[in-house]
Amino acid sequence: MLDIKLIRKEREHIEKKIQKKEPGLTLGPLLELDQTIRNLKTEVEEYKAKRNALSKTIGNKKPQKESVDEMMAEVRKIGEKITALDHKLVITEREFNDVLSRLPNVPADDVKVSQDKNDNVLIKTSGEKPHFSFTPKNHLELNERLKLFDFHATAKTSGTGWPAYRGMGARLEWALLSYMIDIQIMNGFEFWLPPLLVRPQVMFGSGQIPKFNGQFYQLKEESLDHELYLVPTAEVVLNGLHFEEILEANKLPLCYSAYTPCFRREAGAAGTHERGLIRVHQFNKVEMFVFCTPENDQKMQDKMLVTAEEILNGLGLHYRHMMLVTGDMSFTAAKTIDIEVWLPGQNAYYEVSSISNCTDYQARRSKIRYRDHEGKLNLVHTLNGSGLATPRLLVSLLENYQREDGSVDLPPVLAEKLGTHRLTPMT
Repeated sequence: MLDIKLIRKEREHIEKKIQKKEPGLTLGPLLELDQTIRNLKTEVEEYKAKRNALSKTIGNKKPQKESVDEMMAEVRKIGEKITALDHKLVITEREFNDVLSRLPNVPADDVKVSQDKNDNVLIKTSGEKPHFSFTPKNHLELNERLKLFDFHATAKTSGTGWPAYRGMGARLEWALLSYMIDIQIMNGFEFWLPPLLVRPQVMFGSGQIPKFNGQFYQLKEESLDHELYLVPTAEVVLNGLHFEEILEANKLPLCYSAYTPCFRREAGAAGTHERGLIRVHQFNKVEMFVFCTPENDQKMQDKMLVTAEEILNGLGLHYRHMMLVTGDMSFTAAKTIDIEVWLPGQNAYYEVSSISNCTDYQARRSKIRYRDHEGKLNLVHTLNGSGLATPRLLVSLLENYQREDGSVDLPPVLAEKLGTHRLTPMT
């Protein structure tokens, strides 16, 4: 969330920055509500001062047996006005907080301004696209004989867009997760297995709601004293681990990783080219998350990129780094670098990791601060990044390492875990 004090002070500057993300967005309505709140508070304080003065006068007159009926009536009227103003203040503050919470984070100065994702900036590439002497199949075609995952059976249990991994596919998925967790632990990330359900305030703190209400799965039961959300990403729950806490500077950075299934309502809406595992309602992901001081956020983003690269290099996959333009970044991010792998069956690159610096945006919403060496309290900076999401990674492995007979070779790091170097079609 943005700092209202900074918005008051630098309205034009902040407005220009957020318009790089959302053209036409104006701070006028927010500042009008802010001024109304300030006026209401002033008015309430004036009435309270008047009531206090009258009450004092009444107290002085009572011992003298002087009539205070008119003043008592005036005190009651003032009390009614204060109650009405307080009610109006609560409603206005609620509206103000809703408007403020829907403003995106401001982009970093080195992020390219554009609303077209085709303008994303290529930073680097690693490896080469594979060359085939035959027409490569996509992962769905390969799976017809490999039998690694199943959408037909789960359509009966859960509906469309919910994959189940089976046999060697389930083992391959687990081997991928284990491999990625090992790399992150070796790179200094503390591993967590967090809850899959979180409270609304934790969803708010990470920037998921209210902006994206309706895109998540909620649990609403009379037996619960609050709503719960299934995590759309482990970023949400990792950020929430230090909700409303004060951290010590000498304990930062805190580098966490976590494995969770992720749950999202959007799936398969982009067309036939995104069928299968490309976009699903539930998928596995190992997430990286960092709490750090502001001066170290770029260093931490680099650390997360290096970790994600190490995973992909170990798998021998061709990938590229893309810095996202302002219009393609997430709501909470100030700067995002996507890592995209090549999917031959789709003839396109697809993101498998999105590593974002959210500066103090989530920390302000979640009230996560740190005490510096002088004892002053400051907001931490948070960063998040996939390390990695498995569905597209699995697709990339199948499509890049396929052979003409429909079998798929496995990179050594996975072959070692699975006890075989090749996935063989079933007869």
